[in-house]
Amino acid sequence: MSNNKVQPRIMPGFMELLPEDQIAFNRMFDTIRRVYERYGFLPLDTATIELSEVLLAKAGGETEKQIYRFQKGDTDMALRFDLTVPLARYVAQHAGELAFPFKRYQMSKVFRGERPQKGRFREFYQCDIDVIGVDSLDIVYDAEMPAVIYNVFKELAFGAFTIRMNNRKVLNGFFSALGYADKIGDILRTIDKLEKIGREAVEKELGEFGVAEADIAKILSFLAIRGENDAVIEALRAQDVDNELYRAGVEELATVVAYLRRFGVEESAFIIDLTIARGLDYYTGTVFETMLNDYPSMGSICSGGRYDSLAGYYTDQKLPGIGISIGLTRLFYQLKENGLVPPSQASLARCLVIPMGEAQMDAALAAATTIRGAGIPADVYYQSKGMKQKMKYAAKIGVPYAAIIGEDEANAGTVMLKDMNTGEQRAVFVAELPDAVR
Repeated sequence: MSNNKVQPRIMPGFMELLPEDQIAFNRMFDTIRRVYERYGFLPLDTATIELSEVLLAKAGGETEKQIYRFQKGDTDMALRFDLTVPLARYVAQHAGELAFPFKRYQMSKVFRGERPQKGRFREFYQCDIDVIGVDSLDIVYDAEMPAVIYNVFKELAFGAFTIRMNNRKVLNGFFSALGYADKIGDILRTIDKLEKIGREAVEKELGEFGVAEADIAKILSFLAIRGENDAVIEALRAQDVDNELYRAGVEELATVVAYLRRFGVEESAFIIDLTIARGLDYYTGTVFETMLNDYPSMGSICSGGRYDSLAGYYTDQKLPGIGISIGLTRLFYQLKENGLVPPSQASLARCLVIPMGEAQMDAALAAATTIRGAGIPADVYYQSKGMKQKMKYAAKIGVPYAAIIGEDEANAGTVMLKDMNTGEQRAVFVAELPDAVR
């Protein structure tokens, strides 16, 4: 007899979780969403599949290679690879119906044909916020972004973290003043790798781009400016850099620092770091990266920045914005690898109601209805099994309480409430069950 069964499996680069991990993931998801909404960001959920012509308007290079693209009939379409391009399309399409500045959050899956490797995903959740203005967008939003990051990671409580920030105008102005206005993109992408590849490799790469040895030394010395935020700003003001863009960037950094204090962000949680370049040509002003202090190998867990024009490929309107993104799937994976995800029970119910026999089923349903009526999750064990198996199931799903109903309890309008952690049990009237399990 032939065995035609297919081996159950998924492709590499996709993440599926057991219920206890999915509960922990959902708690992180809900925490992020609550903080975003607290700051007035509005929910958005754009189409998963876009027309290729629209989605690829600004794509190129590596991005285009990673896109999942396919044809259905005569329609050429693709899966979204981030949430920013769909936002650009959405804002250009609905500009007449939106109130600006437009503050939106989107927490959805995106898809990239990544080379499968540990910790890299082809399908993953991104949790983004962006503020889009028309023609201009106040610098205060550049401080609100890290204030949101600060509150998200305070509530997630994975230990001390640092928001590292810089301003692309400072870097662009500095490189232009040295005479490398035509090489800014190459220099930025190289210094963005400083932590990964080290000083020597960066010196070599900059030399290959035609940066003079003396200027490489100046660049690396400039990037090494460190200290408390006010000291760094004073050091930047004191630099002999004759460039208007540079000076504007330094003053923007100073303004963001001042506003962060007014937002109540602790000084220890943010620092000016001139090596933060965010290699994408896309960014034009303030840029951010967030690190967990005790887990530097995790890299940036939340990043973003300011851009001059969001939707230039779709409209002539100037739509400047600022945004941040948390790659939640990758972050959850890394936290789990580092033992930072607290163990969760495999049940969301606070109480499992267990009738001893078929005769007690009505009493069990009534007890569960009472608990649920108070807004507390409850479950009922319906299977006709022995008590040993019923209690084994309660222990396996990790429910905190079991409410056992036998003939005596059903007649008295009570349950025998068992604390599954301590093993203690006591008789409780059904009407008092919600308070007892809360």
